[in-house]
Amino acid sequence: MKSIQISLTAKNYADALVKIGQDNVLSYSDILYNLESVKEICESSNELDNVLKNPAVSDDVKYSIVDEVFKKDINEKIIDFIKVLIEKKRFNEFNGIVEAYRDELDIINNIQRVSVTSAVPLNDDMKQRITDKLQKRLQKNILADWQIDNEIIGGLVIKINDDVIDSSLKNKLENLSKNLI
Repeated sequence: MKSIQISLTAKNYADALVKIGQDNVLSYSDILYNLESVKEICESSNELDNVLKNPAVSDDVKYSIVDEVFKKDINEKIIDFIKVLIEKKRFNEFNGIVEAYRDELDIINNIQRVSVTSAVPLNDDMKQRITDKLQKRLQKNILADWQIDNEIIGGLVIKINDDVIDSSLKNKLENLSKNLI
């Protein structure tokens, strides 16, 4: 799971997108799909991303580019949203807005994203048992990002937001050596 710094501005714009979903203008998932599509298109074209973020390019030129690039695949409401970001000189916040919106959807849907690192690949049964235990403990639906790091020797390292549950053998050995000194 990569972590992106989310500004207060990005959170405010994400809240506006949530309001669009609450008003049934678009479904939450349609909004996310459209946002991720725009993000993907911008990431695949540095030139497009740079133009939309460039303060020297006029808003009218940016509007026509947005219409031309996104009109086939992106909902009109999201295109209007992008134009508001351009008008307010906030398109540089777009990736943060997408992450903040995803965070808001996780809250709405009672989802907790976690990162689970193990020394060896886990089979589906083990993954399900870990997921079930986390769901029971956190009272949330778990979306796990499974990683392998043979340096932890054995056990698991589970990251939940800023909290880390480190039951790795490496951690236990380090703690033991500290206590022996």
